[in-house]
Amino acid sequence: MTFAMRPGPTGRRSLAARLASLVASAAILAAPLVASAGLYKCALDGGNVTYQQDPCPPGKELRDFDRDPANVSVVPFALAPGALPGTKSGRAAASRDASAAQRRSAERKPRKQAESKGNAAERKFLFPGIGEGEVVARVGRPDMSTGSGRKTMRWTYMPAPDDPSTITTLTFQFGRLIEVERKVINTR
Repeated sequence: MTFAMRPGPTGRRSLAARLASLVASAAILAAPLVASAGLYKCALDGGNVTYQQDPCPPGKELRDFDRDPANVSVVPFALAPGALPGTKSGRAAASRDASAAQRRSAERKPRKQAESKGNAAERKFLFPGIGEGEVVARVGRPDMSTGSGRKTMRWTYMPAPDDPSTITTLTFQFGRLIEVERKVINTR
């Protein structure tokens, strides 16, 4: 069905037609724009790799995670036979586990300083969406932090031997990582 507008007696469009055109134009302008923020793995000079949201320069793209998503492995979890709590063997296993945990805790105390740093090499694999606990488990406590106990927090990791010349800044909102910024600095 096609509608044609007839000119009014004066040769101009009616007020209703102009208003309808204005509303249609406003609806088009107000339509939400879809922002596509992908994840790209790019090669840097010197053989290093970076992960970024902007497309890589020509010839430097190693992987586009939108077109080629990462594989996910699932490891099944099963309890050892007789390890159910409430059974006699389960209580014995729990007692053994508790004493083993105490021994590990005693062994760990001298290494506490080294463990607080975590694995700095894992910093380049952090991504938005993971929680604070997983970040601490992977890369350790930050060297500096701001906004403690607030809606938005920022953690900063300084360069380390496993992640040289790079400052990593993580922004959390409500306990979830929302932004990873990795800045390569010149140490000379």
